[in-house]
Amino acid sequence: MSDGIPQPLRGLALITICISVAMSVIDAAVVNVALPTISIDLAVTPAHSIWVVNAYQLAITVALLPLASLGDILSYRTVYRAGIVLFTLASIACGLSDSLLTLTLARIAQGLGAAGIMSVNIALIRAVYPKSLLGVGVGNVAMVVAICSAAGPSVGAAILAVAPWRWLFFVNGPLGLIAAVLAFRVLPATPRLDHKLDALSVALNAATFSLLIIGVQGLGSRDMTSALFELGGAAVAAALLTWRQFGLPLPVLPIDLLSRPVFALSMVSSVSSFSAQSLLQIGMPFYLMHGLGFSVARAGLLMTAFPAAIALMAPLSGRLADRFPPGLLGSAGLLAFSAGLVSTALMPSSPNDFDIAWRLALCGIGFGFFQSPNNRVLIGSAPPERSGGAAGLQSTGRLVGQSLGAAVTAVIYARGAAQPLVIAMAIGAAVTFAGALASGLRKVPMV
Repeated sequence: MSDGIPQPLRGLALITICISVAMSVIDAAVVNVALPTISIDLAVTPAHSIWVVNAYQLAITVALLPLASLGDILSYRTVYRAGIVLFTLASIACGLSDSLLTLTLARIAQGLGAAGIMSVNIALIRAVYPKSLLGVGVGNVAMVVAICSAAGPSVGAAILAVAPWRWLFFVNGPLGLIAAVLAFRVLPATPRLDHKLDALSVALNAATFSLLIIGVQGLGSRDMTSALFELGGAAVAAALLTWRQFGLPLPVLPIDLLSRPVFALSMVSSVSSFSAQSLLQIGMPFYLMHGLGFSVARAGLLMTAFPAAIALMAPLSGRLADRFPPGLLGSAGLLAFSAGLVSTALMPSSPNDFDIAWRLALCGIGFGFFQSPNNRVLIGSAPPERSGGAAGLQSTGRLVGQSLGAAVTAVIYARGAAQPLVIAMAIGAAVTFAGALASGLRKVPMV
């Protein structure tokens, strides 16, 4: 793999990646705002309308690793281009849907397109940027993800204020067209591996992650026995999946990468950080609106302190990761995140806006300072020809961590804990501290 591409192609390639990532991240959030409207318009119950969200998340989760492997086989830009085109066409299909079934099917297709984007975007960054600027590229993408995560609900609300819910999907049409045109013109070619995708591994991967996501979502919302059966099925499927990978020249589950201590510790740190992020971003709005009686607008404005701090820190930490040991930078970030969570747990009983905002900002500073160096290690410690597997595993770890954090939060609230936010923040602080230790144990060669 060549050492990056020259300007202005590099800048155009970054724009392509950022547009695509922004669409896939925002679409994971905007639909939540529209679910009540969608359920009324399609004449379905709120419980059934949840599948509009679940179908998208499940499709992404089960497809990430297989599509990352396809990226290693077919080239990253091939999978990325296909992902953009499918996502754009599926978005239009979502807007044209006239029933819950057609909308759910279109959301599955949209999720598969998003998986094509997410599975190899960091691998493409490695092909676009020279080694000396890899942290810069990773930091720029992390900034876009943070901004879009924060803006998603607001964007959804703004569109719904002036247009029907279908325009939540139609707006992806022109953006997807721009991204597709750029993708076919400026994304660099990458080496291909002469291997085949193992069909049994793909099936076991789908069983593992679909049962895992459904099981963790059910822990706090319905019969615990059913959720435990699903999680047990996920464990069995995961064991079979892992066993199947041994001896495969191109494992769908990248056990070849997980056998590297640097990579494995980076994954532990990543899952820990995203679990804590989910605990904070789900638990805090409940506290602000139900515990303190804040309006939705006031709570939403306060919550932006977290992603805003991430957006400010991610590019800076990415640049620092090109000059200083990423393992130490990652540990420092997670320790700051842990400190922010502890301070949130110890918040006064009647906090003012400043009391809340600076704690959320500290959490965001720590999280943002950690993500770029950690992602740089994840992609930089993998062989160039396995960049797709590394990128897919990074995105899978993010989704699994967020799902675990959401499940823990749901269980805390379902069990009627006296101080649910304090418990959630204490768990998050412990998890991030463990992640900081894992990050500090890494001996990361500068690449």
